[in-house]
Amino acid sequence: MEDNHTIIIAEAGVNHNGDIELARRMVREARLAGADYVKFQTAVPELVISTFAPKAEYQKETTGSGQSQLEMCKAIHLPLSDYAGLKALCDEEGIGFMSTPFDLVSIDCLEPLAMDYWKIPSGEITNLPYLRKIGRLGGKVIMSTGMATLEEVEAAVAVLEASGTPRSQIWLLHCTTQYPAPLSSVNLRAMDALATLGCAGVGYSDHTEGIEVSVAAVARGARIIEKHFTLDRTLPGPDHRASLEPADLRALVEAVRRTETILGDGKKYAADAERPNIEVARKSIVAAREIAPGEVFTEENITVKRPGNGISPMQWDEVLGRKASRHFGADELIELD
Repeated sequence: MEDNHTIIIAEAGVNHNGDIELARRMVREARLAGADYVKFQTAVPELVISTFAPKAEYQKETTGSGQSQLEMCKAIHLPLSDYAGLKALCDEEGIGFMSTPFDLVSIDCLEPLAMDYWKIPSGEITNLPYLRKIGRLGGKVIMSTGMATLEEVEAAVAVLEASGTPRSQIWLLHCTTQYPAPLSSVNLRAMDALATLGCAGVGYSDHTEGIEVSVAAVARGARIIEKHFTLDRTLPGPDHRASLEPADLRALVEAVRRTETILGDGKKYAADAERPNIEVARKSIVAAREIAPGEVFTEENITVKRPGNGISPMQWDEVLGRKASRHFGADELIELD
C-alpha cells in the first residue's frame, strides 16, 4: 500500500441479485468510478443460514416478510462457478477482485483465485472454525468489526495470528452493522481503539447514506474504505437502499483522493504555495525615525514592520545596543555591519 493511498473497495456484495450479467456490469462501473477493488459475497446459503434464521428488520423492510432469510439469500447469490469468471473480468478491466466468503466451502472456492486480501465480514468475527481456516492461509486479511467489542476483535485477531497470519497482515475496519446506519451510531473515534491492537492499520466499512462519513473517516486515519454500491438503488433486494449508485461512487472516489491531497505528508514546513507571501506577511526590524550614523539602536528608534525581507524581529535583542553604521531614514530596513 502506498504511503498516502486509501484503498477504496466498491462493495457489490449481492446487489447483482443473482444475475451474472448485472455482476459483470458492476465490475465495469466500479472500474470507471476509480475504485481500487470491486468486492462480491460468496456463499452456499444452505451452509450459512439455517431454516430457522429470521430476517433482519432492514431485510424485512426492503424485501418483505413473505420468505425466510435462507430463501432470500438463495435467490440473490451467484453459484460458486461464477467467481472465477468475475476474477478474470476484473483482471481484464484493470480493477482488483475481492469476494467475502461466508462459509468454509466458499473459502475453498476463492483460494485458487489468489486474491490480494481475504475479507472477513462482521458476522464471522466469532466463528472460530472459519477464522482458523482463513488464518492458516497466511494471506493479507481485512476484517470488519461491526457489532463487536474491542475484546471480541482482539480474540479474533489472536485466532488468526495463532493460525498463521501475523498481525502485520491484518487490517481492521470499524463498522456499524445496520443498513443504512444512522449517523448517531457511527462513532469514528472507535478506529483509535482498533489501532491499539497493533495490526497493519485501520479503515472503515461505511453503511451510512451518502459519502461524507467515508471522507471523514479518511481524514481521521482510515486507510481502507469499503462502501456498498449498486447500479440502481430502486432495485429489489436487501442492500440497494444503503448503497451508492455509480455517479455517487465516482464522487466518493474523487472526494477521498482530494482528502488525501489535503492531508499531505504530516511534516510542518512552508508550503510552496505560500512561500511568495513570506516577505509580504512577515516583518523586519526598521527605523522608527531617522537614525544618525553611530547612534545606538534602542527600543525608541527601531520598530517592527512589513516587509519581511530584512533582519528578523527574532534578532531584536542582537540589534539593541549596536551602533548604526550609516544614516537610516524612517521605515528603512535596518542593516548591521
